[in-house]
Amino acid sequence: MSSATTSVTRAWNGFRTTLWRDLFIMVRELPRVLAQTVVQPFFMLLVMGKVLTEIGYVRADYGAVLLPGIIALTAFLGALQNTALGLVFDFDVTRELEDRLLLPAPLYVVALAKMAFGALRGVLSAVVILPVGFLLLDTVWPTDELLAVAPLVVLGSLSGAAAGMLLGTSVEGRNIAVWFAIAVTPLTFTGATQYPWPSLEHSLWFQVLCAVNPLTYLSEALRAVTAPEVPHIALSVDVVVLVVSVLLCGTAAVRGFYRRALD
Repeated sequence: MSSATTSVTRAWNGFRTTLWRDLFIMVRELPRVLAQTVVQPFFMLLVMGKVLTEIGYVRADYGAVLLPGIIALTAFLGALQNTALGLVFDFDVTRELEDRLLLPAPLYVVALAKMAFGALRGVLSAVVILPVGFLLLDTVWPTDELLAVAPLVVLGSLSGAAAGMLLGTSVEGRNIAVWFAIAVTPLTFTGATQYPWPSLEHSLWFQVLCAVNPLTYLSEALRAVTAPEVPHIALSVDVVVLVVSVLLCGTAAVRGFYRRALD
């Protein structure tokens, strides 16, 4: 067996071992995991999508704008939260990563496995909240739209996981709660989750601010495939920006992981 084949095999085995261990732990703690990421979007759907519609404070068709944004928020922040907090917990509390760093595989493999696991958590959160949104808003997306939504949710979750690893490796463990709160609130309200990005044309400063947030492009991409009649950023632009955010944040996050691991 060539050295290149041996390296690939070791990398794959290290990736699989790390990911499988995290999945095993997640299954045991599934109720707590889902509660962390589903409660907020549930109440946003309930209050903004149902209650405000019933009392006439928002238009009856607001659900078509809101639901894609909430699915995007759930996937992106679910991945970001679980990756960032999980890394801090593993590095500073349980120190489980010290055992994983001893695997006969490159360090980047462990980092990629942690990002993949965070992305899976984001996808799972979105899958759970989607039928809840259908029930609350009395709507459903046809099969072709669901098939188009699926890869976008995966891509958006990867973007959130990369951002989460970047945050988790850039902040000291004792400060993560503060920095997480500082990061999550602006991301939530500048991610076009409750409004279409083009509708901000009369608030240019805020529109520019939202354009910096990768969550905006996930929200707009989901609207492009589920509510094309609503003004939105072109789907091709959304996909390109999300891919670039995964590559840029992921590269910086892996470097940060190296630094924390070697420390």
